[in-house]
Amino acid sequence: MDLTNDSRTDGAADGIAVTGLGLVSAAGLGVEQTWREVTTATAPSNVGPHENLRELPCDFAYTVEGLDIGRWVDAVSARVMAPFARFAVVAAHEAVADAGLDPECWEGGRVAVVIGSSHGGITYHDEQQLVLAARGPRRVAPSMASAITVNSAAGAVCRTLGATGPALGIATACASGTDAIGTGYQLLRAGVVDVAVVGGAEAPCSRPLIASGCQMRAMSRRCDDPAAAMRPFDADRDGFVVGEGAGLLVLERGDHARARGASPRAWLRGYAATNDAHSPVAPSPGGEGLEQALRAALRAADVAPADVGHVNAHGTSTVLNDTIESAVLHRVCGERPLVTSTKAMTGHTLGASGGIETALTVLALQRQSVPPTVNLEALDPRIPVEVVAKEARPARLECAVKTSSGFGGHNAVLVLTTS
Repeated sequence: MDLTNDSRTDGAADGIAVTGLGLVSAAGLGVEQTWREVTTATAPSNVGPHENLRELPCDFAYTVEGLDIGRWVDAVSARVMAPFARFAVVAAHEAVADAGLDPECWEGGRVAVVIGSSHGGITYHDEQQLVLAARGPRRVAPSMASAITVNSAAGAVCRTLGATGPALGIATACASGTDAIGTGYQLLRAGVVDVAVVGGAEAPCSRPLIASGCQMRAMSRRCDDPAAAMRPFDADRDGFVVGEGAGLLVLERGDHARARGASPRAWLRGYAATNDAHSPVAPSPGGEGLEQALRAALRAADVAPADVGHVNAHGTSTVLNDTIESAVLHRVCGERPLVTSTKAMTGHTLGASGGIETALTVLALQRQSVPPTVNLEALDPRIPVEVVAKEARPARLECAVKTSSGFGGHNAVLVLTTS
């Protein structure tokens, strides 16, 4: 299959610009509210017991509140969308507006939409399973078949934006959002499109899914104190807490952004993905796959490891991830990078995490400030890197890295710069 619409590839030499951001998270609706909460709040607010999770060992989650999709779709269309797709639509429109693009005027065939998700419309599936059991097959929504697929978020965004280029759903577990951004980066560099709306979306508060996570002992059981449960790199961490939301970016070929006078927020210079080929769920004990991806992304960006000033880590608040990931970061980048995990404010949004956290990494570069790792009280002595805690840290940053890993052994790394 030939994805190439024409041979306009020379603009890739100008680099790939990040010109727009859109965020929907438990930390806030929109870029400014989310950044403000992530950098100034001392504890997360929208985390607590969830109706779908009652009586489970982990009965709480980070939730999105106050979402209004009515500006973009009518009530009937919204009703047949799975929640993760609604999050994606709202974040996409914010990102496109932030980029200063007008979908009424763009060449739709030169716009790609690539959205990652780990579980797609799983909560919609759960609802319809209950309908089937209680009311029979004739009451099941015909929209379920299309709404639960991972690609349905990309399709919904395309319909509301009039984007008719490649539309892809990426599913690489918790690396999905980062791989979606990397895929858009590759499409742009290949000259397939001029603009790519990319990132991740997730609505994971599924009763069977969370029950499974509890059985795996991957999730925190601090039901008595949900706001303090997610604590990446802390010596007293006991697992993660799921969150819902979406993070989308607008990427453009450098020549396209310059031609319309856009002011990039940052530049995406490198991307790499690997697989551990080790376990369905556990990372490789030595972190070889993540290290391979990190070194490859830095080479692609032509950035020396010592030049990385900040890493927004995967930082899941699990013993295995935090110790293995931090050891890799130290091995490759040494003492310099200021490391953070913003998941304590958003929850672990699974396939959306790469999108949300890459947007926060862009903001860290642009505003020269590293968000804190909230709830970090006592650094695990096995963590060999400098983790920012308590409050945001001003810093002179020219290069930052976003790392992601996922079940199935997936690793993905992005390298971003200020110019």
